[in-house]
Amino acid sequence: MEYKFLEGIKTPEDLKKLNINELNSLCEEVRDLLINTVSKNGGHLASNLGAVELTVAIHSVLNAPEDSIIFDVGHQCYTHKLITGRYGDFGTIRKENGISGFMRPNESVYDPFVTGHASNSLAAAYGIYKASVLKGKNCTSLAVIGDGSMTGGLALEALNNIGGSKGNFIVVVNDNKMSISKNIGSMSAHLKRIRLKPGYYRFKTGTENLLFKIPLIGKPIHSGLSRLKKMFTRLVYRNNLFECLGFKYIGPVDGHNIEQLRAALKIARDQTKPCVIHAITVKGKGYPFAEQQPGSYHGVSAFDSHDGIHENGDANFSSVAGDTLVRLAEKDKSICAITAAMTSGTGLAEFSRKYKNRFFDVGIAEEYAATFAAGLASADMKPYFAVYSSFLQRSYDQIIHDTAIAGLPVRFLIDRAGIVGEDGETHQGLFDVAFLTTVPNMTVYSPASYNELIGCIERSVDAKAPLAIRYPRGKEKFSFEHSDKDFTVFSSKGRVAIVTYGIISSNALEAQQLLSKEGISADVIKLNKVYPVSEKLCDILSAYDKVFFFEEGIRKGGISEHIVSRANIRSHKIIAISDCFVPAMSCEAARKRFGLDSKSMAKTVKGE
Repeated sequence: MEYKFLEGIKTPEDLKKLNINELNSLCEEVRDLLINTVSKNGGHLASNLGAVELTVAIHSVLNAPEDSIIFDVGHQCYTHKLITGRYGDFGTIRKENGISGFMRPNESVYDPFVTGHASNSLAAAYGIYKASVLKGKNCTSLAVIGDGSMTGGLALEALNNIGGSKGNFIVVVNDNKMSISKNIGSMSAHLKRIRLKPGYYRFKTGTENLLFKIPLIGKPIHSGLSRLKKMFTRLVYRNNLFECLGFKYIGPVDGHNIEQLRAALKIARDQTKPCVIHAITVKGKGYPFAEQQPGSYHGVSAFDSHDGIHENGDANFSSVAGDTLVRLAEKDKSICAITAAMTSGTGLAEFSRKYKNRFFDVGIAEEYAATFAAGLASADMKPYFAVYSSFLQRSYDQIIHDTAIAGLPVRFLIDRAGIVGEDGETHQGLFDVAFLTTVPNMTVYSPASYNELIGCIERSVDAKAPLAIRYPRGKEKFSFEHSDKDFTVFSSKGRVAIVTYGIISSNALEAQQLLSKEGISADVIKLNKVYPVSEKLCDILSAYDKVFFFEEGIRKGGISEHIVSRANIRSHKIIAISDCFVPAMSCEAARKRFGLDSKSMAKTVKGE
């Protein structure tokens, strides 16, 4: 397709020069480019396809960057990037040294806030708005929130704080009935009920506009009718959560109809109180494969855009964890599985089908999930909370206060631990070891193969205290056999030792072989139980002339520092992620950059 209109958009101001037909043609071009680019680079497809018209309408009405616009999570911001000067760089999205798949202030003045995790948009956008008020500026702030982010406690806290205040603040609820998995819970049900009554809200908005146009008597009539309106609302619909919280509610509107969206945005822009625009969209809009399977096309790797995604039935760490839980739960009726809107991503789809009464998708609410799991554990159930490492960060308080203090045996299945690749800084699983090892009563395992993962989960069934089993994204690299020992020594009778754990253990063994070819003997010590630190390990390490630690995690507070502080080691060197965030790049490229691939390990041992 020729991108005639898209090529002419240098800034959002250029949108204001286009008529409605031209804006619709622009959306067709954007949608085509999204499909072509994401099919090559991977990324978030269905969520972005559903927000094309919404984004074009917003930018055609507001005046960014003076008006701030934040997309919750940011996986709906690809169209935003295309019309804010990044069309020429769009082919580099999610690539090393390319543009991010999320909003990044260091990338563009049109990205006012870092995004990547759900539910923070309302709080951040309102903070930006209040800052503009304090500076005496007359600006609008707008947050686009959807894909289940409304279930997050942070979003609900923000609604509570913002509602009833004064000012030009707009919340656009992108209601596509989906998060990554199908939406659940009372918030989703509430939005569904609102969708069933669109006629009333069109009538209400039209009547208000008409009354305000009547000279002299229009406003008094409107004021008198407002009380009647509230009674009418309760009779026709019961209550609208947003209006109960103090927002002006506009909608539902067709989220793929630019004219309707622009009209709603103009009404909201001219208000003196916060507004909610309820936009109904189709996740995956315009690409039949994504419309039919929005969950499968939420975040994708590269694929053939003509044939769609062909599901790979090969095992990976997530599927192995899920399959193991299914097998164990058949015999043990106390085993429960919990996810925070990531049923498929964490491998729990089969568990959710087979044991519906013991499966709990709590929505995007990791804090709640952790405490809910602690409640189950306190009543003698055996909860497994499967969660991505970067999302578990939100549950730190609940891990300490609600789980560890009472010593409750919650089992944390930490998926995507370590470097995860192209999603970049916000999604790297580099902090779990550092923050979990600060928690008393916590045990941390880091299996490097499917057999080890299965063994760890089987052992965890009889846990008496909280424990975490962390494992990487994707497939195993080496089939290590499960061991009940805290660590395994792969000896070459050397005077130096390489200490590591997790998926890069196979890199350490490859480095051992590379060194051997050059006549250098180095033992590899693979940690199976990362924490608590084994006293026996400390004794063994004291016998080596030098110990090299390689850790795919943040160095500060990492297990290497724990060991060094406790063991009497003659000489050591730690290679880990130091004082930085890992940007978007392939896992292989990241490991090479930070010295965690096999060749880099060998060079480090040799002193190069």
